[in-house]
This record gives sequence, structure tokens and C-alpha cells, in this order.
Amino acid sequence: MTRACKGAPLESIETAAHYMSKTETTTGLAVTVRIIDKVFETGRKYAADFKKNMTIQFDKLLPKWNYRAIPTAG
Repeated sequence: MTRACKGAPLESIETAAHYMSKTETTTGLAVTVRIIDKVFETGRKYAADFKKNMTIQFDKLLPKWNYRAIPTAG
């Protein structure tokens, strides 16, 4: 997504979705973009065993927003 949006002013959700939908890899993998206008609950608790079964890997640039939950082998 970062190269598709590079230098583009993202003034609306629709504009961001437009540029994200143009993202593809050299092997032809494409992106599907859906705008979800649902209001999500804040402060919601995670499942009791979530931390035990997942490793959380935070991004170096924006760790508050960019992270991955990776299932622990086991």
C-alpha cells in the first residue's frame, strides 16, 4: 500500500481505498479493499487465551497502529 499511496493526499476514505485497490505485486497478487463503516467498540477485552496462543509483533515505524498477531506453534 505504501508505494501505491506515496505522494497522494489521502483526503478521504474513498481516496485511500482507490489507491490501495491499485496495489499489486510483480507476480500478480492484488488487493481487495472494502470500507467498513461499522463503529467498533473501544476497550474491548481479548479472549483469555489470546496472549498464550499468539505472538504480537509490533512494527518499528508505527507500532501503535501496525502490528501482527502470529499464532504460536504448539
